[in-house]
Amino acid sequence: MNGAESLLRSHVASGVDVCFANPGTSEMHFVAALDDVPGMRPVLVLQENVATGAADGFGRMAGRPACTLLHLGPGLANGLANLHNARRAASPIVNIVGDHAASHLRFDAPLTSDIKGFAQPVSDWVHSSSSARDVGTDAAMAVKAALEHPGRIATLILPVDTAWNDAEGVAGRVMRPAAPHVSDDAVDRIATLIEQDCKTAILMRGEALHEDRGLKAAGKIAAHTGARLMCDTFAPRLRRGAGCVPVERLPYFSEQVVELLAGTELIILVGAKPPVSFFGYPDKASWLTPQGCRLAVLAQPHEDGVGALEALCETCGAANARPVVAEKETPINEMAGPLSAEFMMGVVAKYLPENAIIADESASSGFPYYGLTATAAPHDYLFLTGGSVGSMMAVSIGAAIACPDRKVVTLQGDGNGMYSLQSLWTQARENLDIVLSSTRTGPTVS
Repeated sequence: MNGAESLLRSHVASGVDVCFANPGTSEMHFVAALDDVPGMRPVLVLQENVATGAADGFGRMAGRPACTLLHLGPGLANGLANLHNARRAASPIVNIVGDHAASHLRFDAPLTSDIKGFAQPVSDWVHSSSSARDVGTDAAMAVKAALEHPGRIATLILPVDTAWNDAEGVAGRVMRPAAPHVSDDAVDRIATLIEQDCKTAILMRGEALHEDRGLKAAGKIAAHTGARLMCDTFAPRLRRGAGCVPVERLPYFSEQVVELLAGTELIILVGAKPPVSFFGYPDKASWLTPQGCRLAVLAQPHEDGVGALEALCETCGAANARPVVAEKETPINEMAGPLSAEFMMGVVAKYLPENAIIADESASSGFPYYGLTATAAPHDYLFLTGGSVGSMMAVSIGAAIACPDRKVVTLQGDGNGMYSLQSLWTQARENLDIVLSSTRTGPTVS
């Protein structure tokens, strides 16, 4: 058994069973090992930013990491934009980046680069294997780092000699640790604040937005106290549609956020940060919390926000409250006229299958009509978390592989789509159930 096989066996043992790969010469031993190690699904992509975007989508929907296989420093660099988005989404990902053999690095060959330097800004854990004997353990360490709540990016650099040399063992299964519980004191403090009859907003992010328990608890709190439920403009994942507790999405433009939050006296943060403007502009606010509004943290991003909402629900006496849920409303569309963005979003809302996944990168064309799908069939909504365009066609690949029984609908701006057109090749090759709709050029099926 060589180091590459040892790495694969450690990953499979720990539940990492999908690899989005754009390999080159330095990764060929890893590719060869795929034939000898059952349980790993390799998914070939034509550009590394598709690999990292697909791993983001898989992590968001599966709640566990896929791995990427990237070709040295330039390959990793190609994938940095969607790793930036994935880090903002708190998606668990393990990157495997090939490197030259240790004996070859001193010759400064053309593909030699500072791989660690490329990796560090978008990784929570970076390590380079120094021996084939350590690769299995290193692989397990990478998975462990990726599984830290709410989800981390781990990058393991695999010099080609550590892949081809003989290895001695495989690490055992790595289990995902439970998220830290929020203390009773913190819950009591928030309950006291929320009972003070002030205009309150609960700003949520993470599992609280797609875990049924969390949304149900938040809905009961809102029904009991009158608090508004909100999420970030670009939350990683939101459960919505008919039968779901409605959550207001913060607008994109800072002046709209200021208007929406006007008069708010208390913002309770559940896995979220205080709202800020996407960009800084002259004479416009960057810090969007209203003056005099109090910020209170119920759960930090690394803590159990779902459990904290359930505890708060009990503590503030809302356990028997009846949460408001969205009712199914079907848009009335005349199937004639121009293919405007509004018309197309109405068609999506009307025909969206139950339990579908929407991956939205429609940007300025689709944003004004986001509300049309609020009363569609229940679905999960994935947003462009980090603002780096060229993401959601790739994210759709990972989402479709993580959830093969669910249809994925990609809302794609045609300009953004030009960044990762290679995604279509992988979608077709893997025969994935993905529908692509461009908000300018009309709906097509991939």
